[in-house]
Amino acid sequence: MTAAREALADRVRAALPADRPVREVSMFGGLSFMVAGSMVVAAGRDGDLLVRTDPARHAELLDVVGAEPAVMGADRPMGPGWVRVGRDGLADDAQLAFWVQVGLDHLDHGRSRPAG
Repeated sequence: MTAAREALADRVRAALPADRPVREVSMFGGLSFMVAGSMVVAAGRDGDLLVRTDPARHAELLDVVGAEPAVMGADRPMGPGWVRVGRDGLADDAQLAFWVQVGLDHLDHGRSRPAG
């Protein structure tokens, strides 16, 4: 694990709620943090963060400092619902906490939808 990824992963661990079970899984080229079996965020090798978001908030979230559309591999867009946040958007704990909460909100929002 790179030093940048490990430093960000430590900060993510501290930002996640202690009352919810979290599992760490290597995926998307980073270390993903899963809550209740769903990815919330992933710490990237360069200290960037991949965030699972509500697709309806995609455009709004791209206006936040450091946010950009997430891409996979050779510039293949991941689409609405996925945002990559560069290190400049994660400079302090409040910025990181914001993005972790965005990921948790997506998880909680998806659970509140009726089946069907």
